[in-house]
Amino acid sequence: MKVPFNRPALAGKELDFIREAVSLGQLAGDGKFTERCQASLAAKIGSEAVLLTHSCTAALEMAAILIDLQHGDEVIMPSYTFVSTANAVVLRGGVPVFVDIRPDTMNIDENLIEAAITSRTKAIFPIHYAGVTAEMDRISEIARRHNLYVVEDAAQALGSTYKGKAAGSFGHLAAFSFHETKNIISGEGGALAINDAALIERAEIIREKGTNRKRFFRGQVDKYTWVDVGSSFLPGELIAAFLYGQLEKLDEIQNDRMTSWSRYHDALEIFHNRGVQRPSIPPKSTHNAHLYHIILPTLELRQALISRLKMDGINAPFHYVPLHSAPAGRQFARTSGELSNTEQLSQRLLRLPLFPQMGAQLDHAIERVTYHLDQLL
Repeated sequence: MKVPFNRPALAGKELDFIREAVSLGQLAGDGKFTERCQASLAAKIGSEAVLLTHSCTAALEMAAILIDLQHGDEVIMPSYTFVSTANAVVLRGGVPVFVDIRPDTMNIDENLIEAAITSRTKAIFPIHYAGVTAEMDRISEIARRHNLYVVEDAAQALGSTYKGKAAGSFGHLAAFSFHETKNIISGEGGALAINDAALIERAEIIREKGTNRKRFFRGQVDKYTWVDVGSSFLPGELIAAFLYGQLEKLDEIQNDRMTSWSRYHDALEIFHNRGVQRPSIPPKSTHNAHLYHIILPTLELRQALISRLKMDGINAPFHYVPLHSAPAGRQFARTSGELSNTEQLSQRLLRLPLFPQMGAQLDHAIERVTYHLDQLL
């Protein structure tokens, strides 16, 4: 039996909504389905406004422009993240400053942030790894004292909470992903959540190629023109139509993923005392079952398990290669302090298949993972 790492699935009326979008005669962005998605997401996140983008990468790049990142400005973030987090900073001439992660949640270690702050620090970009929120109270408090922006990379965290408040609602801005590997998907796609109302109008301009087109359509100006920097960050209506079909079924999708996540968690409990680290969810947080990972005692054991699962037809990859060790990371960024957790844990972490409607594939994955762990440990 083949078990892919991910398999995109229809959840409801995605195809019906795509047909409706075509019948409405607008396939360019900012149509009916874009508006529906933005309203739905703003309500779920609790943001002042949400703007759909063609990717989470685009949302992060918009955020870097919105906080007026200048050449030489520094942004504190974990090295254990996807390259888009750092690229958004580098593209504006900024410098990513990498600090270590916590060994329990794999999120940025909030106790190391203050030591990384310099006179050039402009912002903190925390990541909510695997849908488990970073320690946002402490991060927000540090940012307030040092007059820094907070931009949440919430690519994996739609539906997660911290102390009852939604991920993406803490920072000035937050970026979400609807890539096909995420919980809610549109193939490619993303969103920028805006929690500072003063940033909304400029965000609209940046997203529309630097023009005040949105103000024109609202009747606030008699023509629209180029007024700021920007690019074409918005998605087409077919993407938005598919996404809205997913958003309508958000609770069902999350419940399905949580069932699979919990089955992995229960099945692997017996290996806790044999050196296998399961995901750690702090009591103050709820997660969205975005992914299930385990951390093996050594790199050699991780590689052996990957190899054995591959022979069983099960795709279980690792990630990320820490950014500070990458060629571009060495060229464009700097580190603050030792990154021992990042370096050690990234070599031992393994992700297990998790996607909607797994059925017998989940049974097979659990059976083979537990069998091989029992043999290897």
